Amino acid sequence: MRMRYQWSFFVFTALLALTVARSVPEEYREPNTGYIVGGSNAARGQFPYQVSLRTLPGIHFCGGAIVGSRWILTAGLCLSRRTPTSVNAFVGSHLLSDSTRYLLSDLVVHPQFNENTMLNDVGLARTQEAIVYSALIQPIALGSSYIGGSVIAIATGWGRITENGPTPNNLQWVNLGTLTNDDCKNRLPPPHVGLIFDSTLCTFTRTDEGVCYGDTGGPLNSGNVVIGIVSWGVRCAISYPDVFTRVSSHRTWIMENITD
Repeated sequence: MRMRYQWSFFVFTALLALTVARSVPEEYREPNTGYIVGGSNAARGQFPYQVSLRTLPGIHFCGGAIVGSRWILTAGLCLSRRTPTSVNAFVGSHLLSDSTRYLLSDLVVHPQFNENTMLNDVGLARTQEAIVYSALIQPIALGSSYIGGSVIAIATGWGRITENGPTPNNLQWVNLGTLTNDDCKNRLPPPHVGLIFDSTLCTFTRTDEGVCYGDTGGPLNSGNVVIGIVSWGVRCAISYPDVFTRVSSHRTWIMENITD
């Protein structure tokens, strides 16, 4: 289930031009649509919290998760440099071609978000109208516990299924195993080791399974709790860990902002 980061920003090209010491390469900066690599088709109603963020022409560029009646949790990068009137949120379906649109009234990016290091890569989108819950539309709880290694979690998204592949119409999901931060650092190319913080969470299961362009902002779920937000990676499922924003580290900030 390759992450479908709307990589108009993340042109996942040669992250391995390993020349940047403490900043995320440009290829990973902006979300471009992609698929989860090595994933499976989601069934109708299987992930009722899943959100597709799209441009006004209807192009999917990032994922998200419903966390309140007016609030969608996503990556800061997905919302940075955008306005509420330039983004629509779509919910209620595992298919991009069949979902319910909500207009947005506000975009809130973490005030300490750093686009160079991806530190504090978390944001919130507020809908103009309350999201109507149903069997197909439900919020997901926010993780509060620190997650270590060897936890099985589910990543979901409409990102590319291969690095240069197309965008799927059907939502993809894949089981991924979490890593300790030390293990994550040991598996990453040297220039990226300094980009792993206490507030980041890594996953890796095997080559050819992971997130890709267009999955950015999407949720990592364990036990029906969102524990991570897709943030960045070294290309798509090529033997390196995927990196997520750790929800427990930002739970206080999130709760302070989803006040209605």
